[in-house]
Amino acid sequence: MRSLRVLRGYLFTVVGIAIGVAGLVALGAMSERIVRFIEGGDRFVLGQISVAGRGMGMGTGFTAGGLLPAATIRAISDVPGVQGVQAQIMLPLDPSTSQFMTLTQELILGMDLSVPMPNRHYRSLPVRSGRFLREGDRRVAVVGASFAASRGLAVGSHISLEDEDYEVVGVLDRMLTAPDRFVMVSIADARAQWVAKDRLLRTVLASGGMALTASDLNTGAAVGWRDGDDPDAVALRIRQRVPGVNVQLPSELSRLLRSSTAFFSALLVGIGALAFVIGGLSLANTMAAAVFERIRDFGVKRALGATDLQLGREVLAESLAVTMVGGLGGIAFARALGWFIDRYLAQAQQLFYFSPRLLGGALVFSILLGAAAAIYATARVVSLSPAEAIRRGA
Repeated sequence: MRSLRVLRGYLFTVVGIAIGVAGLVALGAMSERIVRFIEGGDRFVLGQISVAGRGMGMGTGFTAGGLLPAATIRAISDVPGVQGVQAQIMLPLDPSTSQFMTLTQELILGMDLSVPMPNRHYRSLPVRSGRFLREGDRRVAVVGASFAASRGLAVGSHISLEDEDYEVVGVLDRMLTAPDRFVMVSIADARAQWVAKDRLLRTVLASGGMALTASDLNTGAAVGWRDGDDPDAVALRIRQRVPGVNVQLPSELSRLLRSSTAFFSALLVGIGALAFVIGGLSLANTMAAAVFERIRDFGVKRALGATDLQLGREVLAESLAVTMVGGLGGIAFARALGWFIDRYLAQAQQLFYFSPRLLGGALVFSILLGAAAAIYATARVVSLSPAEAIRRGA
């Protein structure tokens, strides 16, 4: 009962602390989301050698360019050190959408399912519900978490791609990186999509000017390497021995990705600093003000014989309780706000990531800072005589 009376007396303090902590957690969750996005992309590009056909095409993403014929894919497989070459097609879901930021674009990914995924960090993609694609699948799709959420899709739903009906057989777990916005289909279906989307390709096929078969319609390939081999050395070997391809060295692609996201990294530092300043000042000021408001109460207690140690213990216990309740309330408010924004205002694109380290760190930070502010204010109060404290409190 006494604890409830104390919290009622500190009601506005609890609300003030909750607002400060909510701001800290919300800004921190946005920065955590950016970190996961960058780390996920970096992990992906370092797990494979990305090869594309030389020239321009409608393909997009890491394995996109001009045509990469089947003969070229076989030549890549014969390069020493190569282990696994998976033909792929990456196409924009909406060709009219700018391809400037391919990591945030909705893409169709067609994969040769007869070859296991060669990416060392993603041997398989995590499926939240349903199943992943299998060899021989036609007119079925596996969709990323954000893509599914933005369109209300689930296992058994149907989507239309270039006027063709596809059944959703799987929804990926949220990965907080590019595959969250993918529609994954078999490479045979992706080839049909490519022909339907690309007028120039249709013209080339109809003219018979190039001897092309269905297996030649690839925008690129994901290439693995043998254990013990250096991926950059294998990539350079492919570049030297196989003509007519664009080969991305994993380390170069990683550096390119990180340099292209340098703005987001700087933004991350700014958001973190802003969160600490806003949340910390709000919390410390609120707690200190609450203690100063009780200056008359402390003066009376000291006049009645309370020692400085007794007052310090009382204030510390109350400040820990108040900051813990306020911190938990702020975390709950930030999570509710993040859920609402992600669900209704961001078209199901996750803008916030409330990691355990963020939530735990925010709670510990609020408790320690609140206690420090309360102890500082109490030290200022007990430095006054009881009579002076009562006079100022009046």
